[in-house]
Amino acid sequence: MTHSRTADAPAVDGRRFRDVLGNFPTSVVAITTTDAGRRPQGMIVGTFTSVSLDPPLVSFLADSSSTTLRTIRAAGRFCANALAGDQERLSRKLATGPAARRFEDTAWQPSSLGSPVLDGVVAWVDCTVEQVVEIGDHQLVVGRVNDLRVESLKSPLLFFRGGYGDYLSSAAVLLDRLVGWDEIGR
Repeated sequence: MTHSRTADAPAVDGRRFRDVLGNFPTSVVAITTTDAGRRPQGMIVGTFTSVSLDPPLVSFLADSSSTTLRTIRAAGRFCANALAGDQERLSRKLATGPAARRFEDTAWQPSSLGSPVLDGVVAWVDCTVEQVVEIGDHQLVVGRVNDLRVESLKSPLLFFRGGYGDYLSSAAVLLDRLVGWDEIGR
């Protein structure tokens, strides 16, 4: 069954939308590629997910105005790098730094397709672009998996309620609160 917004349904305020959805923890994934001059390009997304096992497909959402998205579409390929808990600084640099400087002092190796695999990540997935679908002010990029690997057993970096954390430290804080251990010693 499909529902569409009716004229009398209330509009959802953008700030409220962001505030509420900020309560859904997301992984922090660096989507990388190279431009026509083989220079690395990248951006951070919190929307990376598996789509299909047969064929092996993954996807992410990117703002339609993203210059990195245009580069990915032109290259026809990307690599999704699951950042580790100790890579918050790299995430911030790839998310907000000037595009031309995002890879300064950032170590990486080319994947078999030529996209950057960042050093120190938890895992990576190397893809060719299968399909791009415009959805609102974003584009859904579906990639066909060419290669993938777990690089380390580090804890992944997460984004939750406007801040960064890693799975293990966040889980430990929550467990401490649930069993009352955070009250001991007060």
